[in-house]
Amino acid sequence: KAMLLLKKKRYQEQLLDKTENQISNLERMVQDIEFTQIEMKVIEGLKIGNECLNKMHQVMSIEEVERIIGETQDAVEYQRQIDEILAGSLTEEDEDAILEELNTITQEQMELPEVPSEPLPEKIPEASPVKNRPKPELVAAS
Repeated sequence: KAMLLLKKKRYQEQLLDKTENQISNLERMVQDIEFTQIEMKVIEGLKIGNECLNKMHQVMSIEEVERIIGETQDAVEYQRQIDEILAGSLTEEDEDAILEELNTITQEQMELPEVPSEPLPEKIPEASPVKNRPKPELVAAS
């Protein structure tokens, strides 16, 4: 009877080991399936991204991009030239012309208003009335 019980115990241990192996295999399969689903989503995202890039390439040609970059560089160069002029990098001729214009302006006779000949009224100190200052209003920030 003891031998029979030991055989039964051994059989149940083997069944338990097989069941644990099967559960382990099932868990691994579930993990593999989940990982494959994630991979499929990544591939799908890459596919959509590739389609978007192709559509953008159809809309914008390389020549168009080069033209825009060229125009931008021209505009930057033009702005740099304007900045140099405004910063005072004037030629000698420009400075001579500016000095001549200044001399012409300073030599012109300007008509000024006449100064009044009457004496100014004297200031009479008055009792200073209480000033009512308006209360500042609260304004909501926008």
